[in-house]
Amino acid sequence: MTFQFRTDFGHTVFNSKYRNTVNNCDTWPDLSETLVRSVCSKYLEPWEQKYLVKYITEMKFIPAGRYLYYAGRPVKFFNNCFAMIPKDSREGWAELGYNHFMGLMCGGGIGTYYGKIRPSGSKINKTGGEASGPLSLMYSMNEIGRNVRQGGARRSALYASLNYDHADIMQFIHAKDWTEEQIANKAKDFNSIAPLDMTNISVCYDTVDSLYHWSFEETVKSMIKTGEPGFSFNINKPDEVGRNACAEFITDRDSDLCNLGSLNLANINSQEELEFVTKLASKFLVCGSLEADLPYEKCYKVRNEARKIGLGLMGVHEWLLKRNSQYTVTGELHDWLKIYKEASKESADSLTNRLGVSGCVRYRSIAPAGTISIIAGTSSGIEPIFSVGTKRRYLSGDTWKYQYIVDPLAKQLIQEGVDPDSIETAADLAEDPERRIKFQADIQQYVDMGISSTINLPAYGTEFNNKDLVYTYINLFRKYAPELRGITCYPNGSRGGQPLTTVSYAEALENEGQEFEEKYNFLTESSCPSGACSV
Repeated sequence: MTFQFRTDFGHTVFNSKYRNTVNNCDTWPDLSETLVRSVCSKYLEPWEQKYLVKYITEMKFIPAGRYLYYAGRPVKFFNNCFAMIPKDSREGWAELGYNHFMGLMCGGGIGTYYGKIRPSGSKINKTGGEASGPLSLMYSMNEIGRNVRQGGARRSALYASLNYDHADIMQFIHAKDWTEEQIANKAKDFNSIAPLDMTNISVCYDTVDSLYHWSFEETVKSMIKTGEPGFSFNINKPDEVGRNACAEFITDRDSDLCNLGSLNLANINSQEELEFVTKLASKFLVCGSLEADLPYEKCYKVRNEARKIGLGLMGVHEWLLKRNSQYTVTGELHDWLKIYKEASKESADSLTNRLGVSGCVRYRSIAPAGTISIIAGTSSGIEPIFSVGTKRRYLSGDTWKYQYIVDPLAKQLIQEGVDPDSIETAADLAEDPERRIKFQADIQQYVDMGISSTINLPAYGTEFNNKDLVYTYINLFRKYAPELRGITCYPNGSRGGQPLTTVSYAEALENEGQEFEEKYNFLTESSCPSGACSV
């Protein structure tokens, strides 16, 4: 099969992150064949494996980055992330630290719910001392993350959440109010230290009434300035507090794990093909849930008791643009999403039944798909095109470099005569955030876990994001909260060293294809605010 990457940048990312000549992954078709054989040979028929190789090679389905990295390797740490809900005891704190070390060292990100940790100042009956509270435990895990590079290669991806009515919630909401000096230091050297700088944070709300708690307004006021905290919504599902680092994975169990892959809607040609690819992709993830190595024993137990697959989507915005549609869930897209929902469950259930293993309790989860969407040359997750022209920073060995990119989809449209200024982007939609949030809410109907999607906002203090609009944002988030599992925002420029910067089409076109060395050290690997979402 003749194969060519859609973009030079996709080829560069493949070469730097996933190309592995030792394990017969020298080319993308090689990697596809090696991966399918490694994951599925014990469980699927030869014809199913053949079609999976075909669809991965054609980038109609791409497993998450950990699958790609570990293809053909002696260990199979295929899972991107782990969710943890620690107990409030000396043993519970120590166990959480151990689990962080083990999870991070096998390449996984970690999301932790700290709602069971007693407030700071609480009396400890056995020792007569006072509890230090959940923030001190978060800071401890943050430092583990700082000093453990995932799988020896990736920066740590951490997430922390706390319930809205916890006694320490005000301290938590403002835990990442970095000073101007800290932000400036991050812009020069992302290794510089700031509070919870390895960790995304969110506040959990579990009832409609809780959305009217004073902390909701306080969270919005902070979020539209700094990007944090985000929101985690478990409306009428109070036990589902577990999340992974990018928050698309949802669970009610400690030591649970995500298991991710994404359909590329932009490369799928019909509803019939969508159904077929979806069924095979779901089977692939079920096989992964049987074959993957895990960091510690409890993970195996939880996986068997509550098996989950997280089949997601990418290329959604490209799919819309190919149909001359704006960024909205059209009637045709609803039809495609219904097939995605029904076929994923039907296929996974049929395979677990045939193999005689525990069935899946969740099936769909939309991750950011940052790196794999770059490899495929399409739009990430459900996100709109970020910008027609972008400057993207990335790690090459131990050196941070950057390239100018004309978005491949935008380039295709421009070559067909479209005015580059007329292409709708995340930067444009930042001035109309309700469209972004409504889009996420509409797709959430078809997803039984979460959706990782960052709502871009203009910089705080500008026309469309300022103190006079605080209650407009409060009402907007409150309106859609019951339909969502979370909301994350990123005001432009709110964190030093952000990996993506909007540039003009002309500047990107002039410098495209060249590689420059970054004089600052931007330790960020993807398009999500934490830099952690290379799935």
